[in-house]
Order: sequence, then structure tokens, then C-alpha cells
Amino acid sequence: MEDDKIINDDSQPQHEKLYRVLHYLLLICIPVLLAFFFFIYIVYLVPVLQEKTSGHKTEITNSKELRKDVSYKKQIALMNVDIERLSRKYNAYTSGQSYIVVNTTDNRFSLYKNKKLIREGFCSTGKLTMLKTEKGDKVWVFKTPKGKRWIHGKITNPAWTRPDWSFIEEGLPVPAKDDPSRYESGVLGDYAMSMGDGYLIHGTIYKRFLGMPVTHGCVRLNDEDLEVVYNTLSIGSKVFIF
Repeated sequence: MEDDKIINDDSQPQHEKLYRVLHYLLLICIPVLLAFFFFIYIVYLVPVLQEKTSGHKTEITNSKELRKDVSYKKQIALMNVDIERLSRKYNAYTSGQSYIVVNTTDNRFSLYKNKKLIREGFCSTGKLTMLKTEKGDKVWVFKTPKGKRWIHGKITNPAWTRPDWSFIEEGLPVPAKDDPSRYESGVLGDYAMSMGDGYLIHGTIYKRFLGMPVTHGCVRLNDEDLEVVYNTLSIGSKVFIF
């Protein structure tokens, strides 16, 4: 009997500890569950109940009475005018001439001919960084200009004429304009197309970076894509950059 009394006395604190743990868990779980059900009620159940009580359900209709309504006919007429205007604008931008679209966010290009997509793939565009001289008298922002441009010129086996920022970026002294160190061949691929203001569409020796914003403003393509783009676009072909 004494042994039974000892066992019962020892087990009583353990039961009290278990009770306290369960009590605290309930205190924590109940508010969380209530908040969860309240969220479900507000987000999902309330809209459903509102729709049922109102009896309103959105659906496509072809009502003859609605088509006779003056305000409805006016709205449809305005929409048709907008559609026609946008169609003319689209046709003006996308004539039968070949053009290329460059997406600077995803670093992808799309090439069109006769309004049909004939090739798409990865490219590299401006890295959106800024470079300053030590004195701060010159500043360069390396980004690909957005908007509508066009092909100003085409060249095979282009050589790169290094601008001042190329030397400043590497911490080198800037040479004279006609210094031989300014000219590098083989770094722009087999073809280059000028978009004006010093921006080019050209190839690259850094193919592993295609699909990334790493250029100083030009658009880089791999060798196969570059050849197709070069042979498809003509001088005057539009370049849409966004």
C-alpha cells in the first residue's frame, strides 16, 4: 500500500505538467484556428453568399433588347473605332518588311518576316550600370535604349573601336583616338548592324552570358541567330526595343 501511495504521489506532478502543456497549446491553437476560419470566410465565403443572395451571375448574353439599347450601341461603336485605330497602328508598325523585337527584361529577341515569327531566342542587353571618371566630369550609363529604332547600316567581319569608357572601366589610361590599341577584331562576331548612336546588334565571344543583361548597351546574339537576323533585316528595317 505504501508503494502504491508513492507511485501515485510521483505521477501527480507529471499529470499536472501534461495538463499545463495541453492548456497552453489550446490557448495558442484556438486563436490561430479562429483567425484562419475568419480569413476563409471573408475571402471565399462572403463573395459566394453575396452572389447567391443577389441572384446575379455574370454570363455572355446575346439579347436583342440589349442590342437595341442606345447607350449599348454607342459603346459598341466607340469600341469598334478603337479596334480600327489599333489595327492601323499595328499595321503601321508591322508592315510586310522584316523587323526584330528585343525584350530587355527577359533578354530575348523575336524576328518577324511578313508579319510571321521566323526566329526567336536569347540575347544580351544593357547591364544598367553607371561609370564615372575619377574627376566625375564624364558619366556613362550602360543601358539598351528602349523604343523604336531602325537599321542604319550592316557590315561583315566588324572590328570594334574601343571608346574611352572601355579603358576607364579597366583602369587604363585613355589613348589617342587613332591609337592601335583602340581597334579589336573578332570580338563582335561575323556581322554587325548599326541602330544609330553607337548601338549595334552583333555577335559575342561571351556566349555563356546570353540571356543576361551584361552589355554596355548593344544587343548581342549567338552566331547562328546573328546570321539569320543579318540576312533577314535590311537597312531601314525596324527594331522595337522594350
